[in-house]
Amino acid sequence: MDLDDFEIGPSDVELAAIELEWPLIAAELDLVEAEIRVLTAHGGPTDVDWRHLRRAERRRLRALVELLDLTAAVLGRTRDRVVAG
Repeated sequence: MDLDDFEIGPSDVELAAIELEWPLIAAELDLVEAEIRVLTAHGGPTDVDWRHLRRAERRRLRALVELLDLTAAVLGRTRDRVVAG
């Protein structure tokens, strides 16, 4: 076995999955940043810090729902093909 037997980097399918999940990944990163801001605010978090956190939580939830809806649609089409086939 030599190095040619191993793929270097993600496959096209893995890249497509990452691209599909990217809005959720980005929203989760924004949420972590907002959480850090709240936890590390000198003198305690401000109203603006809390507002950023709530907005980040809503963005993450929206991205998750969109991903789940898309996944359900894809799985539903696949299931329909299997049942019809």
